[in-house]
Amino acid sequence: MMLLRRAASVAALLATVLPLAVAAPAHADGTSPCRAASGPVPRPDPEQARLADARTTALVERAGFGDFVRRFPAALCTARSAAEAGRLLDDWGGALWQAAVHRAQGQRPGGDLPAGDDRPLYWTRLAMTTALARWQPAFPVDGPAMRARFEDASRGLTDNAFRSAPGVRRVFISGFDPFGLDAELRRANPSGSAALRLNGLRITLADGGPAEIRAVVLPVRYADFDAGIVERAFAPRLAGGPGAADVITTVSQGYPGIFTLEAWAGRSRSADPYPDNTGSLSGGTREHPVTAPGLGPGAEFIRTTLPTQAATGSVQSPYPVLLNTAVTEIPAGGTAPVDREDGPTPGSRAVEGGGGGYLSNEVAYRSNRLRGELAPQLPGGHLHTPVLTGLPADPALLTDPEFERNETAITAEVRAVLEHTGARP
Repeated sequence: MMLLRRAASVAALLATVLPLAVAAPAHADGTSPCRAASGPVPRPDPEQARLADARTTALVERAGFGDFVRRFPAALCTARSAAEAGRLLDDWGGALWQAAVHRAQGQRPGGDLPAGDDRPLYWTRLAMTTALARWQPAFPVDGPAMRARFEDASRGLTDNAFRSAPGVRRVFISGFDPFGLDAELRRANPSGSAALRLNGLRITLADGGPAEIRAVVLPVRYADFDAGIVERAFAPRLAGGPGAADVITTVSQGYPGIFTLEAWAGRSRSADPYPDNTGSLSGGTREHPVTAPGLGPGAEFIRTTLPTQAATGSVQSPYPVLLNTAVTEIPAGGTAPVDREDGPTPGSRAVEGGGGGYLSNEVAYRSNRLRGELAPQLPGGHLHTPVLTGLPADPALLTDPEFERNETAITAEVRAVLEHTGARP
């Protein structure tokens, strides 16, 4: 019953963006009960600072998401306690996630950007978390915890339970936010687009059986991984019972012109000097890899258990799908990294998995380490999409028919790969 009430609340919020309830109630003397979002963000990080570029506002407005940003500050001022504020953040974050999913699947009209564009969700969420940072309620709150609560809800972590009847195969996937935004602010991430377009869909697998897909979109931030966001996303789907997944696949953007199923995920971070979306570094390089803080015990390398041959043998258009068996290791007794095309050798230290030494590799390692601990019989692994190309040369233009065609084609092929890797063994 509680879930039904929460669902009804989020549905009402989604339909109206709280046109009435967000008006901040006044005290008897006519003053506001809190200071809403105004003025500078306390210690803005590089991710928040990018909002100064007018194109980020355009990406929000041209998707029809502007009301989320405009009405959120007043909504915060309706909260009378930390507990009430937490529930409000759950509702607003969940409503934003549902709006993005519905828009990506053509169920929510609004704006002139392509329906499957993942960028409006990213920039709307970031604008709302900036407003949250400016909020000064009359009661004490744990700011980082409040932001994490909103982030989780707006990324699908609180709304990813399977809803299908028994007998329907359950496929759980994750995508990522856009990244590399200092080089090109307009970048999208086809893995995030695929997650939005496929979330909740019923598909037919290659073996003829039905399946349901559920998805989340993860941040490109080391700190969130350190705080366990991957484990929070995947643990409920690996813990057994009626809500458990039958197969998991992490998805990220990889190499130009090809899909790759990664044979190996490595335990280490080694991507420096390449930063995350906040400008943070991992502390690990090829010569000196490091293990992520708080990462549970596990092997140096974890091999995929997805039926990779089914996909590589059947899905090849418009992009080839390859099995990538390459890794970088420090061999047992050695001190220097060695690139290998045929997987790791016994006793070696992981430097890079097939997905490198960045968060693409780490999401595969973390999710499959947890899978091995909670549900070792489940297939699991990582899929890299091609690099999304086609942005117009004019930096003032946000989209282009070629960009939109490429994004749609990548999502369609992600679905085709899942139809084969999700089939019953």
